[in-house]
Amino acid sequence: MQKINYQKLLDQIIDQLPKEIDAKPTLFLHACCAPCSSYVLEYLHTYFKIIVYFYNPNITPEEEYEKRLAEIRRFIHNAGYEDEITLIEGNYDPERFFAMAKGMEDLPERGQRCYHCYELRMREAAKEAVTYGADYFTTTLSISPHKNAAWINEIGERLATEYGVAHLPSDFKKKSGYLRSIALSEEYNLYRQNYCGCIFSKNALKSS
Repeated sequence: MQKINYQKLLDQIIDQLPKEIDAKPTLFLHACCAPCSSYVLEYLHTYFKIIVYFYNPNITPEEEYEKRLAEIRRFIHNAGYEDEITLIEGNYDPERFFAMAKGMEDLPERGQRCYHCYELRMREAAKEAVTYGADYFTTTLSISPHKNAAWINEIGERLATEYGVAHLPSDFKKKSGYLRSIALSEEYNLYRQNYCGCIFSKNALKSS
């Protein structure tokens, strides 16, 4: 199977966007945390009106969830994006995540449990993108070298067909995006968590 260059696809879409500020399309962006969002917002705010959607019922414990939400809010403020980027918090419902993960508790990290976790969060983003009348939706998840960009984009395209809203292809780790996110995290003194978010990833960290 031919490997798809999702960054190239994104570049092609951006090249075709209108250049006028008042004609920017709206992007509904699912965000997992401030460090991952930092580069993505820096990169895309020039081309899109962005609605950041913090929907992560996988995060455990609740204190960790609140900390990550506060950090993305702080980054948007400190980076001077408040007038052009809107932050929306989704429902924090960990039981929904655990219901999704039932029967997959013992699977290794980066396996099918993670695939379904991507889908859980991206599905909610696609639904809300329609509600807000967005032109595109996508997620910051692909910036992580630990996340499967092919899975993320496959899910995004399927949901785009299902909900009737365009998916913006991404592999944000490309073009040194991941390295830039590290630099921005240092510049803004962002909290960089050492596990993805769920109890399973936290336990995997302890056992490694």
